[in-house]
Amino acid sequence: GPPQPRCSNVEAVGDVAAAVPDDYTENTPSSSGYANGHMATASSQEDHPGESTGKENHKATTANINQKMVKISDKLIGVFMVDKPTPTDWRKLLAFSREWDNIRPHFFKRCQERADAETNPEMKHGLLRLARKLKEVDEDVQRHNELFELVKSTPSGKIGDVVAKRRKDFTVEFFNHLYYVAESYKDDPAKQKELATLGNDCVDALQAHDDMSGSLQALNVAELKLKDILNSPSVDAACRKIDDLAEKKELDSALVLMLSKAWSAAKGTDITKSDAKDIMFHLYMTAVANLQRQMPKDIRILKHLIMIEDPAERLSALNDAFTPGPELQGENVDTLFT
Repeated sequence: GPPQPRCSNVEAVGDVAAAVPDDYTENTPSSSGYANGHMATASSQEDHPGESTGKENHKATTANINQKMVKISDKLIGVFMVDKPTPTDWRKLLAFSREWDNIRPHFFKRCQERADAETNPEMKHGLLRLARKLKEVDEDVQRHNELFELVKSTPSGKIGDVVAKRRKDFTVEFFNHLYYVAESYKDDPAKQKELATLGNDCVDALQAHDDMSGSLQALNVAELKLKDILNSPSVDAACRKIDDLAEKKELDSALVLMLSKAWSAAKGTDITKSDAKDIMFHLYMTAVANLQRQMPKDIRILKHLIMIEDPAERLSALNDAFTPGPELQGENVDTLFT
């Protein structure tokens, strides 16, 4: 990935500040006349007789932390509004961050403080818009992180169960987030490889889930088609429905499989009327014939050639297959020459 720019106070800001340029001015005055770096800092402490030194030290520490977070937040406001102004930039920076969870509450509080003190309507709107839009991105990133931690703690063989329960959460944005997290470990190849493997496991589980869902959907559609065929007033009407499906390219292997099972079920019962079995067999063969006609001609030729056992006869048929001539197709024609 691209190298991360460094700044002099990474230890204070965390790696979110890796994108902050060294020459960024913390004390840039806002239109309100206040220096951004010192607005809304902790109030000065007064000496009170009787208070313990420990309590004073605690207050001083809290004030120092608050003041540091104000400076960090001001710096990040500049980054998010000027240097990295797009939601895509924000997603990447938050994914890279190891400190954002600590910075988050201070940052949004600082945005509101600066907006409240701002006299320039355009700047005020910009600060409020930044807070609103970044909060939306942050909520997305938190959801991605939650799912990321879940799949990371799940054995690879069980990730499919997670996908089945939360398919809608495995979005392009989630996989982008996973990529950004892996990219943030550019100095740790082993960690990057681990995350790449995790991403591949998620993709494999997702593909398997979608394939299975597609198969189930195809079976459901085939079942509805079969019911419609069986509800026909006559055998001829049922066959016409099968022919119509074939013309519309809606006759598939799933429906033929169901017809085959229906015929087998009728054949395996103690039904005394042979016409019930004959009807199912007739419908099945009608569907098979239509399905074969949908098969590409070259595939039909190859399947015919494979069925020929005698080598000499197969070679002769192969030569015939490549001999130019009229295309033959009909009920009594077993092969198709081109």
